[in-house]
This record gives sequence, structure tokens and C-alpha cells, in this order.
Amino acid sequence: MSGYDRALTIFSPDGHLFQVEYAAEAVNKGTCVVGIKGASCSVLAVEKRSILKLQSEHGGNTSKIKMLDDHVWLAFAGLNADAGVLVDKARVECQSHRLTIEDPVTVEYIARHIASIQQRYTQSGGVRPFGLSTLIVGVDPHDVTKQPQLYQTDPSGIFTAWKATAIGRSSATVRTFLEKHWTAGLDEDAAVKLAVKGLLEVVQTGAKNLEVAVMGSDAKLRILSTEAVEAVTKRIEDEEAAEQEKKARRKGAAAAQATA
Repeated sequence: MSGYDRALTIFSPDGHLFQVEYAAEAVNKGTCVVGIKGASCSVLAVEKRSILKLQSEHGGNTSKIKMLDDHVWLAFAGLNADAGVLVDKARVECQSHRLTIEDPVTVEYIARHIASIQQRYTQSGGVRPFGLSTLIVGVDPHDVTKQPQLYQTDPSGIFTAWKATAIGRSSATVRTFLEKHWTAGLDEDAAVKLAVKGLLEVVQTGAKNLEVAVMGSDAKLRILSTEAVEAVTKRIEDEEAAEQEKKARRKGAAAAQATA
């Protein structure tokens, strides 16, 4: 690479900014996060890191789902320390907007603001890009439909609206799964089930390491209990077992017919 990756502000001859690409790799090494937009809700499903045996569950900064304002929440994949800085900046902007405009931020506004901060850190010497991507859910305060929104921001400073997406480890696998199974008009149960099922494509430890949050049209975010997530996981496993049994019966019947 002949030193083109040593400085953030230097392009390689083929047009790459290697430090930004390395930041994207940091995201790909982070735990997986899935976002689903339903008919009247948005769902965030996060793979949780297992805490150490002697680590306290209270205190510290272990959750991947963060509140920005009453009606806007964020989940991230990538570096926890970078996320803390970016979340603080976003929270300050939300409160500043309330003070100066006398109105809460829209979801698109705060997504654009977060993306602009990330982009700013790709264009200056003496800094490095934020090593995280975010999924932002919220309800616009003056939207008469009260439809929760879903946005994604990346280390390069791009922000995009989504119906369903994933970031973090093995996110390409999860996105492929979502492309096959997402349909318009999902109700809350179906959206939660799809988010958990997508996450289980890459998480082998089951419900104990999953965190699921749901935002409805009331703009209030609910984090589901471990028992509720386990119930969804069990339903998915039972359906898959029944499907496997059905396939085995069909295969056996076809084999018997072939030998008859």
C-alpha cells in the first residue's frame, strides 16, 4: 500500500481511503445488530457480549442500545468507547435542538447529524474515523402516521433509511436472510420473530445472549425480558424442528415410492 494507509487524508492512487476501510472492518468484527421496520413498530435485536464471571452486571457500559431522546434510540456495532463519544454528541444535539427550535429532532435529522460527525472524522488530519456503524429508530414528533423510522449510519459518513438491515459480524449473511423473508406490513410479533430469527443465523448461544427492543407508534421503546426472548426463540426452534420432520417424512415417502 506504500504508506497510503498511514494518513487519513491521503487517497491511494485507485481512490481508496484505507483508514475509513479499516474502520469498516472494526464494525465487521463487532457484535451483530438487526433492525426491522414493521407496519406500526421498529425492532432492534442485538447480540450481547457475555460478561466475565467476576464482572458486575451493574455499572459500566455494556448495553448496545442507547437512548438519544425520548423518541429516538440507537444501537451500534463496533467499538464501545467510540460509541460512547458519538452517543454523547448526539444527545447534546437533541437537547440543543429542543432549546433553540423548541421542537424535538426528527429521526432523519439526528441520523444526518450523526453521519455528518462521522464524515467530519474522515477528512481531518490528527483524528481517526469512528469505528462503528449505528442503527437509529424513532418516531417523528409531528408525523400523523406515527410510523417508526429506521436509519443506518456508517464510518464513512453515509446515512440511509431501511426497511430491514443488519450491521456487525456476519451482517451480509443476515441481510441475505432478511431479503428473502421480510415482507411489508409486519405486525409486532412477526417483526420481533424475524429479527430474532435473523440474529440466530449467526448467533449460536441462543436467547441468553440476545437483547431485543421494540418501538411502537407511541414512540416508547420497550426492551423485552429474557423470558420473552426465550419464548420467541423456542417458537422458532419448534417451527424449524416441525419443518425438518415434515421434510424427512416427504423424503421417506419419495424414497419408498421410488423403490416400489
